[in-house]
Amino acid sequence: MSQWSQVQQLEIKFLEQVDQFYDDNFPMEIRHLLAQWIESQDWEAAANNEAMAMILLQNLIIQVDEQLDRVSQEKNLLLIHNLKRVRKLLQGKYHGNPMHIAVIISNCLREERRILAAASMPVQGPLEKSLQNSVVSERQRNVEHKVSAIKNSAQMTDQDVKYLEDLQEEFDFRYKTIQSLEQNDKNSALIKQEMLALQAMLNTLDYKRKEVLSKIGRVIHEIDMLMSNMLTEELLDWKRRQQIACIGGPLHGGLDQLQNCFTLLAESLFQVRRQLEKLDELLTRLTYDGDPIPVQRPQLLEKVNFLLYNLFRNSFVVERQPCMPTHPQRPMVLKTLIQFTVKLRLLIKLPELNYQIRVKATIDKNVSTVSNRRFVLCGTHVKAMNMDESANGSLSVEFRHLQPKEMKTSAGSKGNEGPHMVTEELHSISFETQVCLYGLTINLETSSLPVVMISNVSQLPNAWASIIWYNLSTNDPQNLSFFNNPPAASLSQLLEVLSWQFSSYVGRGLNSEQLNMLAEKLMGQQVSYNDYQLSWSKFCKEHLPGKSFTFWVWLEAILDLIKKHILPLWIDGYIMGFVSKEKERILLKDKTPGTFLLRFSESNLGGITFTWVDQLENGDVTFHSVEPYNKGRLSALPFADILRDYKVIMADNVPENPLKYLYPDIPKDKAFGKHYSCQPSEVSKPSDGGGKGYVPSVFIPVSKILNDSTEPHSPSDLLPMSPSVYAVLREHLSPTAIESAVS
Repeated sequence: MSQWSQVQQLEIKFLEQVDQFYDDNFPMEIRHLLAQWIESQDWEAAANNEAMAMILLQNLIIQVDEQLDRVSQEKNLLLIHNLKRVRKLLQGKYHGNPMHIAVIISNCLREERRILAAASMPVQGPLEKSLQNSVVSERQRNVEHKVSAIKNSAQMTDQDVKYLEDLQEEFDFRYKTIQSLEQNDKNSALIKQEMLALQAMLNTLDYKRKEVLSKIGRVIHEIDMLMSNMLTEELLDWKRRQQIACIGGPLHGGLDQLQNCFTLLAESLFQVRRQLEKLDELLTRLTYDGDPIPVQRPQLLEKVNFLLYNLFRNSFVVERQPCMPTHPQRPMVLKTLIQFTVKLRLLIKLPELNYQIRVKATIDKNVSTVSNRRFVLCGTHVKAMNMDESANGSLSVEFRHLQPKEMKTSAGSKGNEGPHMVTEELHSISFETQVCLYGLTINLETSSLPVVMISNVSQLPNAWASIIWYNLSTNDPQNLSFFNNPPAASLSQLLEVLSWQFSSYVGRGLNSEQLNMLAEKLMGQQVSYNDYQLSWSKFCKEHLPGKSFTFWVWLEAILDLIKKHILPLWIDGYIMGFVSKEKERILLKDKTPGTFLLRFSESNLGGITFTWVDQLENGDVTFHSVEPYNKGRLSALPFADILRDYKVIMADNVPENPLKYLYPDIPKDKAFGKHYSCQPSEVSKPSDGGGKGYVPSVFIPVSKILNDSTEPHSPSDLLPMSPSVYAVLREHLSPTAIESAVS
């Protein structure tokens, strides 16, 4: 079943998450129509290879054309229209930057896998529950409702100002008419009656002026209260969701809704400002004792300007945090002299601002950073915000060619920095601009979340650990001295984030049993870890008991192993992975001989092994584990083929494969058959291309189990035969006779 078919079977709450990340950048109809083809392409590799990305983009357009021909024959007008629009988008938007569409599709596929993994988990973690709080959703609806009400109130006040303007014009006309009369005419009874009418009209004008000012004051107060409370909380919640999404959590949404609220509030404030300007015009034409305009208008205008300043300052956000295109799952880790991308958005979307705001990027602008190292940004670091580059028309700017470069410092300054010192140094990318609009000049500044600068990719794992720990532990966006005294983290939340590393990076999260094993590895045999607080040192700096590496280095090596060598098997859920030797024996002891399971090595970095249960002649149960396979050996032979072809020689018996059933009782070939490469029996015969009379050969993994008299002290680890022994064995075994050959 395709990944897209699995997505379509999800519950509605998960489908809503999927709906959030499909937009005009990559329309969902294309994902649906080309599901199989899209999933068969390597978009992640294309995201880092422009030539490959261009080929995939051209092939994608060809696929769209084929679908367009098909629906044209079916005369499906709506789909024809949509496909033509998509084709135009692909050709126009991505032709000059094909890697961008590769990144988008790669991210969408990865996010689908994360959601599928989350849907398969029996219990939601504490962090994800907090992000999907019903109180938060209710507040979002309240904010949108209040913003709409404020907009309506401002528009209604416009009508009141217009009525006041008409009333004053009538008063001016009638008053000037009387003033133009001769003195004798002014004493007539008719004129006296008109004067009384003018006085009544002036009283009405005074009442209406007070009423309009009162309504304007209420609108300003409502905007002030909304900005101070709910809107600020909404923005902070979005920033927190962004932090969590950056470390593998659920995709954060809601920025378009925030943009709508910010824009409507800005429009309302500018509308109120125009109303106050109109009142000032009315004041120049008519004033009187007790006139409320000269008393109240300056205070109201000052408040409006103050709210506009704050609204604009809060609206300048980092929409997508700094990230190297070569490592899309590791944002905020930047390598010197390697390009990274970052995107900013102004949540106040006004046409007057298109191409009028120039944003400047700098690094470590505030030199109060705790690091001794200093950096500068190379590349295009000044760009104009516009509404043309974003598919949704937002006012944004994306820097795509920035490179951090380390500045030379005094000799020996780096010598005092250990391997962890560099990856615990936090830096900040800052952005500044100026908005000039309707007589207002507003300086805006914002910063990225703290980033870690590395000079070698070997520092990437520890740097990413720092990013995880920071964003898990604090919602402070700029605590650059965080690692001077890093706080402990809740183990239950940390385990949830670790599961996200697997769901976002390798497509399948961890279940409760796997997380329990990690918890035991971190804190020992404790009964409950719900309230346990784990220190930063224990997570990333202290070696595991009896080992030469830390917990995080061990886990990161497993992620790398899965990603590069056993990804399909992991996604299928056939690798138990995180299970201790003690637990695996409990699981296997009552199973049919030949039942095996796959687990990650606890003693070797990036190793995977398999253990099977066997039964001796006396009825006793015994267990055998092969020496872990690392990435070097898996590069030579796929793991599924190893499981298929693995042979054991016991005493002088015929070599045989002891692996029969994947735990608990799945026939091996049923579990792994679709991942096998060509069968050994399909190897060509000498006459079919063995070449120059040579007999074709195949690699076959073989172990030798010694008899009881010479059994080693640690029978749990079976070493594959040495090269010399294996060479002797191959002299006597051919690919076609391997099943019946003897040692």
